[in-house]
Amino acid sequence: PLATRRGAQASAVLACAMWGKNSANVTDTTAISVHGTNPQNLVEKILRSKIYNHAYWKEHCFGLTAESLVDKAMELDTVGGTFGGIREPSHFIQLTLKMLQIQPEKEIVLEFIKNEDYKYVRALGAFYLRLTGRPAEVFQYLEPLYNDYRKLRRRLASGEYCLVHVDELANESRGGRRIHGSQPALEGTRTPLSSTVFRCVALSSYPSSSRGALNGLHDTVSRPDVGVFPADE
Repeated sequence: PLATRRGAQASAVLACAMWGKNSANVTDTTAISVHGTNPQNLVEKILRSKIYNHAYWKEHCFGLTAESLVDKAMELDTVGGTFGGIREPSHFIQLTLKMLQIQPEKEIVLEFIKNEDYKYVRALGAFYLRLTGRPAEVFQYLEPLYNDYRKLRRRLASGEYCLVHVDELANESRGGRRIHGSQPALEGTRTPLSSTVFRCVALSSYPSSSRGALNGLHDTVSRPDVGVFPADE
């Protein structure tokens, strides 16, 4: 009845207030915050505005689901952020924003990264994980990409193209610098993980009577910040 309709309208208004105004650009209502913010905010506002007004976004990204987005990712032939005098957003960065908008399941993202047949699909998944994942996940799932030496075409800000290898792109994705015009939220390094492994091996090498003293020799490793993916049980 009337009360139910008003409740639904109020929920819709609240969703728009939280995730956006235009229904075509609104973040999926089932999406959860990433690093404490709307997932789409991981792409800078001025770039989001350019993407929302771009013909590719309106014609090819509208209505995409996690399943149909794979087909669009298979059509990619370059990586990059913006290019040209007006800083036109690339198809690659637009599909990245679409993934942030619909927030696909972790298993789907990992299938992107594991895809050995389509290198641009793999690159897209790796970049998305770098934006949304925890440091431990980034290091774990991007490590295999260091053995992928295939070439990718990168669109530079000048509009020109250059070649970059998948392993180079993976290395950039694991750093804290800007990539494809976006700044990853987390800048984790391998040191905490390496320290944890070293500590476990060191303690297992000594009798239990000595482990209490050894505990004092190692700094406590803090828990990585929680990203979009829940910790594996």
